[in-house]
Amino acid sequence: MNKIVALILFSVVSMYTKAQTVIPIETKDFAMVFKTDDQKRLWNIYFGKPLSNKSDYNKIDLQYNFQNANAGMYNSIYTPSGTWNISEPALRLKHADGNLSTDLQLLNYNSTQDGAVTLTSIVLTDPLYELNVTLFFKVWKELNVVEQWTEITNNEDGAITLYKKASANLYFTNKDFYLTHFQGEYLREMQPVEQKLSQGVKVVESKLGTRAMLLGSPNFILSFEDQARATEGNVLLGQLAWSGNYKLEFDIDSHQNLRFIAGINPYESSYTLQSGDSFKTPSLIYTLSNKGTDLASNQLQSWAKQYRVLDGQGDRLTLLNNWEATYFDFNEKKLSRLFEDTNELGLDLFLLDDGWFGNEHPRNNDDAGLGDWQVNRKKLPHGIGYLIKEADKNDVKFGIWIEPEMVNPSSDLFENKPEWVIKQPERPAKLYRNQMVLDMTNPEVQDFIFEIVDDLFTSNPKLSFIKWDCNAVIYNAYSEYLNQNDIDQTHLYINYVNGLYSVLERIRAKHPKVPMMLCSGGGGRVDYELLKYFTEFWPSDNTDPVERIFIQWNTSFFYPAITMDSHVTNWGTQPIKLKTDVASMGKLGFDIDLSHMSDNDIEFVKGAVKNYNSFKSIVLHGDQYRLASPYENPYASIINVNKDKSQAVMFNYLSSNRFMEQMTKRPIRLKGLNTNKNYTLKEVNLYPGTTSVIDHTKVYSGEFLMTVGINPVINTKRTSVVLLINETNK
Repeated sequence: MNKIVALILFSVVSMYTKAQTVIPIETKDFAMVFKTDDQKRLWNIYFGKPLSNKSDYNKIDLQYNFQNANAGMYNSIYTPSGTWNISEPALRLKHADGNLSTDLQLLNYNSTQDGAVTLTSIVLTDPLYELNVTLFFKVWKELNVVEQWTEITNNEDGAITLYKKASANLYFTNKDFYLTHFQGEYLREMQPVEQKLSQGVKVVESKLGTRAMLLGSPNFILSFEDQARATEGNVLLGQLAWSGNYKLEFDIDSHQNLRFIAGINPYESSYTLQSGDSFKTPSLIYTLSNKGTDLASNQLQSWAKQYRVLDGQGDRLTLLNNWEATYFDFNEKKLSRLFEDTNELGLDLFLLDDGWFGNEHPRNNDDAGLGDWQVNRKKLPHGIGYLIKEADKNDVKFGIWIEPEMVNPSSDLFENKPEWVIKQPERPAKLYRNQMVLDMTNPEVQDFIFEIVDDLFTSNPKLSFIKWDCNAVIYNAYSEYLNQNDIDQTHLYINYVNGLYSVLERIRAKHPKVPMMLCSGGGGRVDYELLKYFTEFWPSDNTDPVERIFIQWNTSFFYPAITMDSHVTNWGTQPIKLKTDVASMGKLGFDIDLSHMSDNDIEFVKGAVKNYNSFKSIVLHGDQYRLASPYENPYASIINVNKDKSQAVMFNYLSSNRFMEQMTKRPIRLKGLNTNKNYTLKEVNLYPGTTSVIDHTKVYSGEFLMTVGINPVINTKRTSVVLLINETNK
């Protein structure tokens, strides 16, 4: 459409829309309110408690006196770039005619309800260009959860270039703001960093291409007025659901208000959008709480289990993994013995890890064979089908490890298809863990990866589990496929992730129910977009039980126990009881060899597996509450409570043994129970030959347990205590 005609038409429309428009986005306990000015620009004017009289929202902005004359537009609902705004933008682009400026004004909005979900779409448009920006707010009102994303539609006569395309642009006028984000490195993932935000921009980001959580995390906790607390205060707990490079910007403006912009990292990711096409950003998913992080975490976990995680309300399989028992050195005889061990321990599934494939380049260590997904004839002459039958004879299911996005240079795949690998053509290859990343922007690569997984399932109908690993990051970013198709190399990072999602969509369309585990050799590759396709994930290669207490504590703010794989391994010198009790906080698994264990250890594990199966539904489906933080105490305590508050399981762990032997000098107050019910407490997972100091015949009221508490008696001789709490009529 001609620009002058468009301007005239917009002016005519404006004559009939001079009345200011107010758009509230409401959850049960919070409201965000947007309002137009006389030029139809839409502003974020309120964040706080919902008002009963909706007409009162129209009066809110009159109570504030924040002048933006020298800084542009602080509180725009979606800040554009290049006009009179000089604040950090949410949207930066080049129009088809080369103009770098964009203005956005309200065109229309719509809100629909479907059961528990309300979806509001707000369409903004540039008055001079055929450019629409639609902001989506998907709200689960009772859970105080919002999923927010943006779609940018180019109706101009030519292509536009998107330099920055945020998922969300929020604005808060509270007085003080505290941010907790999670940084780390390999084996030290999800380490919390808390700070009071000061004027300027705090950036949390990744440029790794894959494995977004290796060094940092797209998860965060934002608290208002004071530091984040478990049961008090207003908090926003959220994540960018994107499996590649992300960027979170926390900008304290000159009025000490907070501008928060989240989305795909613009780093080397400008994107050409052809005429008639739309670009959909990933979702910012967040929950709001007026009672601290406990409520926020429970809301997000409940939402995830009901609405997002694949089979989030189903069951999970306990398993034995051969990795630490055999590493790459195994054959059919060794595996058959491990099938027997799986059965003896009472576990559901045996998982065959890395090393089962490759012939010309046998996978006997991690520097060869990756990409050659044919069964190694020397190790496994009778194939995967034979192993599944042998496992079946022992009454256990069978699962398998793959790493389909990666390739070793020493492989048939790389020798035959070097153009399938992400690498600069003129530079020496840079390896990470002896491997490189396949080019997921290439449809042929996508077909190859789909066929790997599809063939495993179709050739082995009884295959019951897949562990999907991802170890490399993207170095020397360059795609031969993009080059050959005249697509800008700045599309690589975005198209890689979308290519991965496309493959997973195809897999789940054909094989919708088989459990699959997200894995990364450290880093916990996970987000709520990937969990549409996976049932669970691996938080970290660090399985030392004391370190896992901290990693699982932090990870569980954002993800429910049903998604978190927790294994007992040889890491650490701590007793098998502590290792098993820590792993029982999530989805229990084992990487152990019974031939190297004492009879008492084996007897303990068998009993612990039985106990876990008896309370597993409480852990996987109950509400979770943090009782004692390992950052504030030499111990950690956490409780899971079932929905009708009749049963609970309380995990207590010694996380530091410095200075004193008797650690719990005071009782720990429980949460989540019914004050009017009575309960008994029974210690489970006792090591053979030991007795409990907890009297299981005593009856406590819920009021007592949540007001006074219970002392689990944690010390250096009782490094972990698991208590089953049952309602009683006594």
